[in-house]
Amino acid sequence: MDNQHRPLQNRVTPFGDIVAIMQRGLFTGNRGIIHDPATKSLLRRRWSSKAWLICVCDYRGRRRDVMAGRSWTELFFLDEAVALAAGHRPCFFCRREAALGFRAAWANGSSPPSAGELDAALHAQRQSGGRKRIHPLPLPITDLPDGTVVVAADAAFTVASGHCFPWTEAGYRAPEAHVDAEGMLTPPSTFHALRAGYRPVLHPDIASFLAGLPS
Repeated sequence: MDNQHRPLQNRVTPFGDIVAIMQRGLFTGNRGIIHDPATKSLLRRRWSSKAWLICVCDYRGRRRDVMAGRSWTELFFLDEAVALAAGHRPCFFCRREAALGFRAAWANGSSPPSAGELDAALHAQRQSGGRKRIHPLPLPITDLPDGTVVVAADAAFTVASGHCFPWTEAGYRAPEAHVDAEGMLTPPSTFHALRAGYRPVLHPDIASFLAGLPS
């Protein structure tokens, strides 16, 4: 593959890593400016802001040349469950309705936090010692809310309707029957928002797989 058609390093995994793969996703987002526009390559740092956002790919017809400017570094996610697991949250600008819903579910009847308070809490839950923080599994897999992402044998699985869908570079695969999860990639604060009723946008492949399962 020549350099012209080589994928840029801008796809985010559920572990929060930024990789160069051909995967097409539903959402874009950012962590501030973390690239060199001259080479369209990442800098050594993987974030320059605590505001890790999940944005729509199409906003009022605006078009951007990816990694061409110094405004923000465009990142891409397979779906919202992956973005949330990586430690991102909905953007209050381009996804205001989703962001307000996420904040309300996060508060769960208490005073809604500011965007800065959301970012500070998530930042503390994203990493430990420079590595993705894996959190204790709060419930059996069958009781986890849709969109929770768990980890087993260094692989990530998105939970939907009690089934575990493996995340891969090519997208989701059919659910695996038995997953011995070691922990949760989704930050605890985000998990509580999911449990309180926030419904993330999942890749349509998950619905297709679920439709094909025996009832």
